[in-house]
Amino acid sequence: MSSRPLSMAGTVRAVRLRRPKSLKIIAALAAIAALTLSGCTTSSGGSSNSKSSGGTFTIGIGVALDTLDPAQQTTTTVQNVIDYGLQTLVTFDKNGKLQPMLATSWTTAKDGLSLTLKLRTGVKFHDGTPFNAQAVKFSLGRLIDPKIKVPIGAAFQVIKSIDAVDDSTVRINLKEVDPNLLPNLGVTVAAILSPASATKDGNSYTNIVHPVGTGPYEYVSRQEGSEVTYQRAADYWGDKPYYSKVVFKIIPEATSREAGLRSGQLDMIMNPSVSDLQSLEASGDITVVKAPSDRSIFIAFNNAKAPFTNPQVRQAFNYAVDKKAIIEHVLFGAVDQMDSPFPSSVAGYCKTGDYAYDPAKAKQLLKDSGVGPITVTMGSPTGRYLQDLQVSQAIAGYLRKVGVKVNVKTMDWPSYVTAMQDKNGPFDLHLLGWAPGALDAPTQMEMFDKASMAPAGLNNSFYSDPQVETMFDQASKNLDESSRNAQYCQIQQKIWQDAPWIFLWSQTLILAYKSNIDGISYQPNEKFETINAHPK
Repeated sequence: MSSRPLSMAGTVRAVRLRRPKSLKIIAALAAIAALTLSGCTTSSGGSSNSKSSGGTFTIGIGVALDTLDPAQQTTTTVQNVIDYGLQTLVTFDKNGKLQPMLATSWTTAKDGLSLTLKLRTGVKFHDGTPFNAQAVKFSLGRLIDPKIKVPIGAAFQVIKSIDAVDDSTVRINLKEVDPNLLPNLGVTVAAILSPASATKDGNSYTNIVHPVGTGPYEYVSRQEGSEVTYQRAADYWGDKPYYSKVVFKIIPEATSREAGLRSGQLDMIMNPSVSDLQSLEASGDITVVKAPSDRSIFIAFNNAKAPFTNPQVRQAFNYAVDKKAIIEHVLFGAVDQMDSPFPSSVAGYCKTGDYAYDPAKAKQLLKDSGVGPITVTMGSPTGRYLQDLQVSQAIAGYLRKVGVKVNVKTMDWPSYVTAMQDKNGPFDLHLLGWAPGALDAPTQMEMFDKASMAPAGLNNSFYSDPQVETMFDQASKNLDESSRNAQYCQIQQKIWQDAPWIFLWSQTLILAYKSNIDGISYQPNEKFETINAHPK
């Protein structure tokens, strides 16, 4: 395998959606001063074709970071930020294929109970200490230490121990055969930290607030709820990036992110308003990309709280919502309706069913359930997913049509994460998305696994079924891909029938950036690749 760092510098072709519809954003442009963007440095990429390295690349994202600790983060938007400074042993290309990163090669023992990785040599952390097998042992060891909160850590519980064979060789010993551990080593949760940094700059072993890694940029500062800043690492082991500084601006409103891009105060944004994509492309100086993603968007019921302990109620809510109409009129065709608890890009997916819009059937199921009048509080984030608050309000409208009283409540992302992980919290149901970083069925299954119930993991629907648990345990140990996928299909059929969610759609990752910038790409697990960005 190649010993060079993975490069994804190819420019992605702009993609037009089926039903774009432009909206005026004059009001958003006028309100841009309220976004605290005035302190943003205009980047070289946004205003110059100069090939001299330097300047600032500024990215607009929709949610505040809940943590900078790779082990404790819960979403790919935060991972995108953390990835600027931290690296994993392996990574993915834009087709989802594994590529070397801090590990250059790997072998699995004949009995399948250990994985040995050869590590890249001559690499240093940003604090000057060497990257070696001890650092890998320290970082992966945190993922299996019960003292550390690891919400997306189920995939690593198969690890029995980690041996530093020598400075450039690490062996991971497993409790049982697991064909999915290697790709999970490419997910941000498994990023490698400097052990020496764990007690400095406010860090502790159980909580990292100042991450020190081996990446092309090093972490500088964080203004909570406002921005995160990175600077180019002076002695990065791979190809040096063009920009000397990268700043992430936190702007929940999609139209305000868009206004920042149009005005030149931002170089790239995540998830602009889907109604404005045609207008953005027509501007002549903005490129729009609709990248494939493995993110499922759904409404998670609190399956542990009445009335959602009753499957008839959960099924009724699924029939009550016209997903096709929301996709057409709120999301302008930018997503694909779910037909399984798994997104189609995940290994083991099979088409399962359809909860077609049928309000009469929804009303009958609610009547048959015998639960009586229903009043619920539905949680929704603002700025995390495409049109998320608008989607939640549309869903609430459909539920009201079948007699359900719904109160929609939104809050900032860190508060939202805390609220939805509380079984006795403020939400009876809530909007959420899930994207398995390793593009595998077991990571998707974390959302239906008893062992991953919040707060230990991110199964925030608090759903558990003994039959599903048994089938999943059997499938996870099956090394035959064909029969394993057949088992996963049975699991998906059972979950679909149980309806722990309102199954909505698979979201795409939409990026918009200044057209005089090159080198922007993506991974199919909802990550953008901008390390190699530079002026054309």
